[in-house]
Amino acid sequence: MKTMGKRQKLSRRGFLAASSGAAVGVALVTSAGMVSSPSGAWAMEVTALKPETMATLIQFARDIYPHDQIADRYYAKAVKGHEEQAAKDEAHKTIIEEGIAELDRLAAEAGSTDGYRGLGWEADRTAILHSISTTPFFQTIRGNLVVSLYNQKEIWPLFGFEGESADKGGYITRGFDDIDWI
Repeated sequence: MKTMGKRQKLSRRGFLAASSGAAVGVALVTSAGMVSSPSGAWAMEVTALKPETMATLIQFARDIYPHDQIADRYYAKAVKGHEEQAAKDEAHKTIIEEGIAELDRLAAEAGSTDGYRGLGWEADRTAILHSISTTPFFQTIRGNLVVSLYNQKEIWPLFGFEGESADKGGYITRGFDDIDWI
C-alpha cells in the first residue's frame, strides 16, 4: 500500500482486505443509558459510564483482540466489568472516560469526525492503539480482556477448545492430538 499524504492508494486486493475488516467493526446504537446492537439482538444498560464510552470500549476490545467469528455481545460482556467497577470506583471511572476521550482525540487527529469508532480503517485504529499501548488505560483494558473475553464458555467452541479436563481425566486420554488449529 502506498501512502499519499493522509490518503492511501489501494490495490483491489488491499481494498477488499481492508473493507472486509471494516465491515466487521462495531456498529452499535447508543441512547440514554443504553448500548445495543442495531438488530436489537442484545442490549446493555449503562449507568456509571456514558453509553458512547461503552460503545467505544467494545470497539477498542475488538481491536485489541480481533476475532471475526465472535459476536459483539461477547465483547460487550467482556467490558461490562468496567461499567460495574466505574459505578463503585471514581478513579476507575476517570481512567476509562479519560482514556476514551484520548482515543477520540487521536482519532480526530487521524481525520475522524466521529471519534475512534468513526475510523473506518482497522489499520488507523491499530496505529492509535500502538501509540497508547504503554498507558495505564490501555494496560487496564488489555489485562482485563485476557480473562473476561476468553473465559466465556460460550465462545470456547469457536476456538476448538473443549473446556476444562481435570474432572474428565485430563487432555491426553481425551484426544489431545485432535486440535486442528495449532
